[in-house]
Amino acid sequence: MIRSKHTHEKGEISGLQVTVIGLAVLVLGLGSFGIWSFVNYQDAQQNVDSKIAVAVAEAKNEQQVIDDEKFAERQKQPNTVFKGPEDYCALRFNYPKTWSAYVANDITNGGNYEAYLHPGVVNPVKADEPYALRVTIEQEDYDQVMKSYEQKISKGELKRSSTASEGNEGSRLDGAFDKQISGSAVIYKCGAYTITLRTDTLTTFKADFDALVRTLSFK
Repeated sequence: MIRSKHTHEKGEISGLQVTVIGLAVLVLGLGSFGIWSFVNYQDAQQNVDSKIAVAVAEAKNEQQVIDDEKFAERQKQPNTVFKGPEDYCALRFNYPKTWSAYVANDITNGGNYEAYLHPGVVNPVKADEPYALRVTIEQEDYDQVMKSYEQKISKGELKRSSTASEGNEGSRLDGAFDKQISGSAVIYKCGAYTITLRTDTLTTFKADFDALVRTLSFK
């Protein structure tokens, strides 16, 4: 009987130990899970915070770009009036006041009239130098001037469309004028002269070019 009693007590102690060990393992497991969850939460929170910071920075940059563009547009106003020679069709149009104008050939001794306009400083005149606007009034027949573009038009390098200014019909060209210059031009007949206005970029000054073309007048 005594041996049976001691055997029963030892069984109870072993069961308690198992229970304690099980509880300890459970506590450790819960603690590990809690730590793992906390670490994951911290990582996720840091990722969220980083994404928010990036989004805020991008939004600020985008807004700054918009504000800069609006400021640049305001700086262009009011426009300045370009006045060509009276005896060369009396050409007139409005252009941004932030642009400078350089007359390369003022036809004092005859010949073609040439002027170049560009924001800030007009760089030395070169055939492959891009300008916001080139103005040419040639002592050349309109049909002959247009003929010089025929090959590029037929190849699809230039797209030709119709344009008009105060009832004066003309042509518009958009595309590649040469390897370095891709832009837009309007060409008009004016008596014995031919007027050409051209911007040397398809994107940068297109809006300004389209705006000034709408103010164009000559006689």
